[in-house]
Amino acid sequence: MTDSLRPARLPAPLRRSIAAWLVAVACGVTETLVRLALPDPPTAGELVGRSVVYALVVASVLGLASGRATVRVAVAVLLGAVGTVSLIADPVGWLAADGSPAAFLAAADGPTLLIVGLRTVHLLAVLIALVAMFHPRANAFFRACRSPIAG
Repeated sequence: MTDSLRPARLPAPLRRSIAAWLVAVACGVTETLVRLALPDPPTAGELVGRSVVYALVVASVLGLASGRATVRVAVAVLLGAVGTVSLIADPVGWLAADGSPAAFLAAADGPTLLIVGLRTVHLLAVLIALVAMFHPRANAFFRACRSPIAG
């Protein structure tokens, strides 16, 4: 859709969604930096891989402003679904294997507790972003961008 046909302003829920996605990315980047202080830090290859993923995620999230429904679906599926599974897979597996949250927290060092906090904020940001991305006003924006005569 050309800029002249796109609605002039992004609706507030979509702006909130984009902001929440960017908070999630910031949490992921910060977690990576914290992991550098752990005994088994990410390798250079892992850092490059994460950097590429974060760059693609930011580009996709900023692409939501285009109003293209395919971008919204891709963000919802890849970041909302697949990304969420990647965030919770280890903790859920650990809990399923009878892990004790109280024992974990009692034994955790500062960097580990910071990672837990970052993951919690990351997950909350993703949930907020998903809900806002499909708010009725965001839906109307995507419909308007799809129609031949927007506005």
